[in-house]
Amino acid sequence: MSFNILIHISTISNISAYTRYTFAFMLVNILPIVWEIIFYTFCGVIAIQIFYYLFFFTRLAFYKKKEKTVSMQHPVSIIVCAKDEAHNLAKNLPGILVQDYKTTHEIVVVNDNSTDDTRYLLEEFQKSFKNLNQIELSQEAKLIEGKKFPLSIGIKSAKHEILLLTDADCVPASENWLYKMQNAYDENIAVVIGYGAYRKSKGILNKLIRFETFHTALQYFSYALAGIPYMGVGRNLSYKRDLFFKHKGFSSINTIPSGDDDLFINKIATKDNTAVVIDPEAFTLSNPKKTWNEWMNQKYRHYTTAKFYKPLHKFLLGLYSFSLFCIYPLLAISIIFYCWWLALAVFGVRFLLQGFIYFKTMKKLNEKDLWIWYLLFDLWMPLYYLFTIPAILKSPKRTWA
Repeated sequence: MSFNILIHISTISNISAYTRYTFAFMLVNILPIVWEIIFYTFCGVIAIQIFYYLFFFTRLAFYKKKEKTVSMQHPVSIIVCAKDEAHNLAKNLPGILVQDYKTTHEIVVVNDNSTDDTRYLLEEFQKSFKNLNQIELSQEAKLIEGKKFPLSIGIKSAKHEILLLTDADCVPASENWLYKMQNAYDENIAVVIGYGAYRKSKGILNKLIRFETFHTALQYFSYALAGIPYMGVGRNLSYKRDLFFKHKGFSSINTIPSGDDDLFINKIATKDNTAVVIDPEAFTLSNPKKTWNEWMNQKYRHYTTAKFYKPLHKFLLGLYSFSLFCIYPLLAISIIFYCWWLALAVFGVRFLLQGFIYFKTMKKLNEKDLWIWYLLFDLWMPLYYLFTIPAILKSPKRTWA
């Protein structure tokens, strides 16, 4: 290609011989070096990705739960915050109330200034379930953003040390959810991270939402298993009440609309006090957003917290995202201008490793129907990162979440 351009330049009579020589020198000597540098940069990016897959993600792929010689059933307080969620509570609360758990437990629903029938619905449930407690809030906490205030009230009102958190739009995947989540506790564990899945339905948006949820879980589960826990999801999360008060609750993040789950876990979780529960019976299920705008608004709100993570977490997450973002542009340039078969061979190493890890981890998280689409999802992720950049750079909207 450079030789053909060189011949074309040599035929142009209206530029000086020196200029033609300069262009020719650059084409013959400089551009091949540039393409070679780009190719080796591409190799470096692939190497970074392979490191993440081998060092982090294999931990989830090959995870096996340690069998406990003695299982205990601890008293547990399940906490749900609801604001105008009567329709969701009618569908999902029964799944929490009928958990197969013989030991003492309570369900605390914080009714945060609802204007629908939440109060009356809960009163009806209380007639049949004596361990259901309703806390009705009648005033807004103006200086505390998001659902941190109602959640704090629920935690303060809880009777038991172990707290299990979920949302009003979530339902446990089985009657063993409570047992499976609390069974991860021992004398050292104070934080338990679970998986909050989305229901499967038709359409590409459903698959994109579920893949992004899986991809996020792949990271936070793998990091936790590597001794670097950095987040959990409020749809399925547990920690000890004493730990909440020890760290003064959400006081350090009260002005941030989100963060009651990921930022709080980022603050309190350590290598020694955190466990994960990866069991389909311990998952929660919820309905994903139905439109692109609803989903993007949700993700914008969630991603506003990333800038407040600990420096190590920001570095590791940022390096992974940046390397993923760079793969396909560098691959295209390397194929066109350097050596197509060598570029594809380098890409193939990561592609095969990724496919294997995705198959194993998607099977564990009950998302294996997504596996056949993983190359398309991988192509999609750089675009997804572009869409979420504004969430990191701009101030978030202050809404109850």
